[in-house]
Amino acid sequence: MSIFADENTKVVVQGLTGSQGRFHGLRNRAYGTKVVAGVTPGKGGSDVEGIPVYDTVAQAVDATGADASFVVVPPPFAAGAVLEAAEAGISLIVCITEGIPAQDEARLFNQLKRDYPNARLIGPNCPGIISPGKCNIGITAGEIALAGGPVGIVSRSGTLTYQALYELTQQGIGQTTCLGIGGDPVPGTSFIDCLQAFEADPETKAVLMIGEIGGSEEERAADFIASEMSKPVVAYIAGVTAPPGRRMGHAGAIISGSQGTAQAKMEALTAAGARVAKNPSEAGEIMVEVVKGLA
Repeated sequence: MSIFADENTKVVVQGLTGSQGRFHGLRNRAYGTKVVAGVTPGKGGSDVEGIPVYDTVAQAVDATGADASFVVVPPPFAAGAVLEAAEAGISLIVCITEGIPAQDEARLFNQLKRDYPNARLIGPNCPGIISPGKCNIGITAGEIALAGGPVGIVSRSGTLTYQALYELTQQGIGQTTCLGIGGDPVPGTSFIDCLQAFEADPETKAVLMIGEIGGSEEERAADFIASEMSKPVVAYIAGVTAPPGRRMGHAGAIISGSQGTAQAKMEALTAAGARVAKNPSEAGEIMVEVVKGLA
């Protein structure tokens, strides 16, 4: 099985008429994703290569039954777009927008949790989610994914999400679902959310988790792995050589004092029973061993 998105997921693209929305929305459709509508205020009644465009998400949901949204809008409008989707009853919202102020993200996270607890936000500033052979919402290249499981992938880094997919695919190891959750300080979906879903998925037999310096989400994930996970976890933490006090890549990837270092995260994950790799390629090699051991 897949988690969060599958072949039955119906997607509305908020920002479909823009250049990025059009490019990625059509790529998602070409992959086989059910992209049923687009939303751009003021352009309702038009279409993008046969995909109808509506003025509001509520109109799109009423007309098509969409249950997922792909948010491809500029930073000043992204939080409002996510809230509009949640208000319309969308249960899965994927926001790839980069550069949303951390204050806006924190306010959005708390408002979703308080007012729309059934709405799951993946991102922002992330590549999205792909359930190989079933559904692709976001900017991940479907060509590097392989259907058939048995590995679930969750990553803070977009680029390393792609490498993880590629490494496993090259080894003939399929994936159930791969999520890039984003590296901003306040992500909508956490490592623990994904680990919990993979643990409950009968077709996911092992999990590849990719973290980064900064914050404490990896340490929290380690606690969850130690207490709740029965499935093997292979992990890699990016940023071993990053200097303290300097942001590396994402807004959330910064070491402050002794907090958030790659070494601390690696030690916590090792103590929790995860197998921790020194680089992305080694993570793929270890996962090959793990999968062979499951056979």
